[in-house]
Amino acid sequence: QGPQADACTLAFLRPQASAQKRAEEMATKPIKSLESEEQRLHRIRITLTSRNVKSLEKVCADLIAGAREKELQVAGPVRLPTRILRLVVRKSPNGEGTNTYDRWEMRIHKRLIDLHSPSDVVKQITSISIEPGVEVEVTIA
Repeated sequence: QGPQADACTLAFLRPQASAQKRAEEMATKPIKSLESEEQRLHRIRITLTSRNVKSLEKVCADLIAGAREKELQVAGPVRLPTRILRLVVRKSPNGEGTNTYDRWEMRIHKRLIDLHSPSDVVKQITSISIEPGVEVEVTIA
């Protein structure tokens, strides 16, 4: 029973030794500062919405070019389905005459861009000139 008993006692001692080692490492671990917190990578999602596709695509291209220039990890632009708001209105003001209708619609285009970067870099990227009519929403996760 000699060699087997030694192996059993060693198996029981190993977890305790590693727990002591972990406790020592945690005691010597440096405390996080605000600067290291700021430099940590964040998952940032930029949502762009517009009625004009050309201006929307131009802003997307500018944002992605700025992010790639700073060597950030970029995903997108993800083209979400176009939301079409329709309004059908009767042409006649008083209800008489033939039943003719005006069909109005407004198309809203939406793009998503995902970035992995520190939050201060995103401020620099999104400070570019944004076309009129394009709404930008930035969410940090």
